[in-house]
Amino acid sequence: MVAAGQTLWQILSVMNAFSSLDKMLDPSRPCFTAETATNIVQIQPDAAKTARMEELAAKSNEGRLTRDEESEYWSYIYAGKMISILKLQARLFLKRQAA
Repeated sequence: MVAAGQTLWQILSVMNAFSSLDKMLDPSRPCFTAETATNIVQIQPDAAKTARMEELAAKSNEGRLTRDEESEYWSYIYAGKMISILKLQARLFLKRQAA
């Protein structure tokens, strides 16, 4: 999904950041301890931020986001993707530790 105000450079930069994060967190070279991995897996979104994301998503679907709101909305999306990658890597680490 591409935001109207995003340049190709911005999109590629974000994609590269996710790729780099995924590579840095290679499960064969873990940077987790059992405690940190467990804590990461248990991360839950803040209720106020979740409500704000839902508000921005609704406005986005209606085409009513301001430029600042669009930037805020995409920052939530990118943060969510990064947290998802961290959680996946933490789960893989814990699974390997249990084996």
